[in-house]
Amino acid sequence: MTDSVTPQSATEAAAVLAGAAAQGRPVRIAGGGTKLGWGNPVQSDALRLRTENLRRVQIQTTTPPTATLGAGTPIAHAQVQFARLGMMLAIDPQLGLGLSPAATVGGVFATTDSGPLSHAYGPPRDQIIGVTLALSDGKVLQSGSRIDAPRTGYDLAKLVTGSFGTLGVLLSVEVLLHPLPSLTATAFGSSDDPYLLGRAAVALSHSLSGMQAFDVAWRGGFGGLLAQFAGAEAQSQAQAAVAAITASGLGDADSRTDDGTTWAAQRAGQRSADRAVLRVHARRSQLGTVLRLAAEAEADVVGRAALGVSYLTLNVNRIAQVRAGLPEGSVAVVLDLPQSARGAVDSWDMPDAAALRLMHDIKQNFDPAGVCNPGVFIGRI
Repeated sequence: MTDSVTPQSATEAAAVLAGAAAQGRPVRIAGGGTKLGWGNPVQSDALRLRTENLRRVQIQTTTPPTATLGAGTPIAHAQVQFARLGMMLAIDPQLGLGLSPAATVGGVFATTDSGPLSHAYGPPRDQIIGVTLALSDGKVLQSGSRIDAPRTGYDLAKLVTGSFGTLGVLLSVEVLLHPLPSLTATAFGSSDDPYLLGRAAVALSHSLSGMQAFDVAWRGGFGGLLAQFAGAEAQSQAQAAVAAITASGLGDADSRTDDGTTWAAQRAGQRSADRAVLRVHARRSQLGTVLRLAAEAEADVVGRAALGVSYLTLNVNRIAQVRAGLPEGSVAVVLDLPQSARGAVDSWDMPDAAALRLMHDIKQNFDPAGVCNPGVFIGRI
């Protein structure tokens, strides 16, 4: 049976990790537990180190404003604190599969999970400016601190973001904050032609300025583009965007200000409890091809229309079909899988040999004991 430990402090978390490393025991790092199925499985006897007690929200009203967040802080809780001051953390992934939005700061940054706001604000690595990390030798590193020679040259905060907990235990992060908009409005248009949607996405990404989010949705042979604007002029901007959407060839173009449910559905479309979710990275000019492949595989799609990031929800037996048909240079990462399929499908597309060697070297530098989420990441790192 898997043991579990919940450290009460950063110091205790570092000590627990070092103790496990001394015993050669693998450690599975967990926050809210909302993404434990992502990546490859960790062996069953791993010690589960839970960060849920590492909660902290410290806001610095500097210019620009920042915040220091404990890794175990639920994102939803932090956003409430920021909203009281008219601010937000511009990261908005789906925060869990159940009714409780349990995803934590550590889990979101470790998996570089993101949502529609990444169109305007970038992915999590663009929001993080500092990090505190516990290593398997018991040391605690902070961005800006003097790092010993084998690790010199790494941007620690950006390196940790997206590493799936394979380098150490994320203890806290420092992030940028942004003004919370008082109003949002969304313009939209639709088509049953995946290639028309792809061409329109490219055209509108050039012609529409000031979008906070720009998404695509596709389901059951029909799809659309969604352009969200924020701030005092959001409604007039969205209304003006309708003409450009119509000119792009899309039908049923319109706008609305009560758009919260629309964008909640986009975020929800990035997760699935009973089907697979495949995150595809392709050039934005290839969106039409991705949507066609999705249609052939009977997959639902949400994604960032101008960024080339698409989330396909599909049956597990269709994953290989989609991967085989993707344009050269695309990357397809399996996120959610039904419990019965976990371990049977490799979550990762393999990088070239040089990139994989570099990843192994980084893993060796930070976690020479090899106990931090071993096997979860690309190449079973």
